[in-house]
Amino acid sequence: MERWHIEAVLLDMDGTLLDTEKVYLEASIAALGTLGYTDGVEALCHRMIGIPGPECQLLLREHFGADFPIEQVNGLFAANCAEILKQGLPLKRGAIALLDALEAARLPKAIVTSSSRRTAAQHLGAAGIGTRFDAILTRDDVSRGKPHPDLYLLAAERLGTVAQACLAVEDSNPGVAAAHAAGAITLMVPDIVAPTEETRARCAAVLPSLYAAIKLLARNGVLGLARGDGSQPADL
Repeated sequence: MERWHIEAVLLDMDGTLLDTEKVYLEASIAALGTLGYTDGVEALCHRMIGIPGPECQLLLREHFGADFPIEQVNGLFAANCAEILKQGLPLKRGAIALLDALEAARLPKAIVTSSSRRTAAQHLGAAGIGTRFDAILTRDDVSRGKPHPDLYLLAAERLGTVAQACLAVEDSNPGVAAAHAAGAITLMVPDIVAPTEETRARCAAVLPSLYAAIKLLARNGVLGLARGDGSQPADL
């Protein structure tokens, strides 16, 4: 088994740590349906997973036309999300275990998300993990979001390293493209949309869960090496 030299871990938020992509998908389809937009909506919403809001708005206008009522749809989308999230903001299975393992290994970690800084702060806080990161990078920090590498390059810099010495964990095709373009070792734990063949080729591994990611990191010496003793957690 190859031993990776990892100095920091860069984590996507929605669909990777937070189980929110299904919320956004449901809220988007409902908002569009309320205004009578149904043609090709589900496939279109799948294309928007993992990319920043402004780019999503461009996709909507390209699909439905320049007179598409984006502000009205945004309002309905926000209201739908708020209603769904009244029941709580769910974490992905294994999210806490992964954060615990990285902290035990004393590996710096950052959030790298296409969400806005305001949304990231709200959602990470609501999920109870807002204080567990050394840096939080959002679409507000760069001029080009995912699938461009800018967020990952900046995140590595903020953590005092380079992207080539970082592990990235993503759930979406655009996110994997961004992390790979930055030079990070990239793991994918798919959420709603399956990886394309091109995405698979960009990944060190495509895994079924965050628990599987922890096991892979342990086998590859990442968790033990960061502690300096070469050991691996006994429960993995």
